[in-house]
Amino acid sequence: MLIDTHCHLDFSDFQDDLDSIVEQSIAAGVIRMISIGTTLESSQQAIALAETYDSVFAVVGHHPCNYDSFFDGEIAELAKLCHHPKVVAIGECGLDYHHLPKSSDFDTTADFNAEIQRIKTRQQHILTEQLELAVRERLNVVVHQRDSWDDCISALAPYHGKLQAVFHCFSESAERARYLIEHNHLVSFTGIATFKKLDDLRQTVCQLPARSFMVETDAPYLAPVPHRGKRCEPAMVADTARVLAQTRKQSLAALAAETTATAEAFFRFP
Repeated sequence: MLIDTHCHLDFSDFQDDLDSIVEQSIAAGVIRMISIGTTLESSQQAIALAETYDSVFAVVGHHPCNYDSFFDGEIAELAKLCHHPKVVAIGECGLDYHHLPKSSDFDTTADFNAEIQRIKTRQQHILTEQLELAVRERLNVVVHQRDSWDDCISALAPYHGKLQAVFHCFSESAERARYLIEHNHLVSFTGIATFKKLDDLRQTVCQLPARSFMVETDAPYLAPVPHRGKRCEPAMVADTARVLAQTRKQSLAALAAETTATAEAFFRFP
């Protein structure tokens, strides 16, 4: 049995065949799927899906790339959603500097620098607001971090011991993974870990202790080998788990049991 700890079932990619997607996932041994919010509306849709499907649960929050759609009062609205029995974490929250504007989009360097600083400051504010919400609601957090490691770690540091975070779609070094694990946080691997040229990431996987990581799809993105380039679906978490098990020289059943137990402890399913 496996849990897809991170997917986006509310995205339009699944609007035509979600019933069959959920059925196929269950048939593949994926007993739970966690649909992750990226805005208030997306979070509300994740809850609606969790109400529709017994195997689906919701995480509510605001993605850093959606910084300009975050509004005054949104945290209060997210707080209301946290009381739903199938909401199991806050997120995905974090920092993303990969998708910042390019200097060529601006007339002057000063304008470019000012906009970059505005976006970073806004993302950091939205992240802190959600970390505070997680502490108040006694929920853990799903973190999105891309090209923003130092700032993200600095923002999280005051919350060590107050909450637990999982850094989803982890593709950083073993040293960075160990830092998170030493502070009682987790990492989670997507289909990226199956890509042929990413031996370094698989070496990181080998070095992690049991019960320190989870598996996910980030569906509809990042389909694992042999589905790379296709729409990713929750059932494909089994392909990622199989590669991780082979990499760690353990059976798929053993890795599935470990990652499922880790997810159950982190998300505290009702």
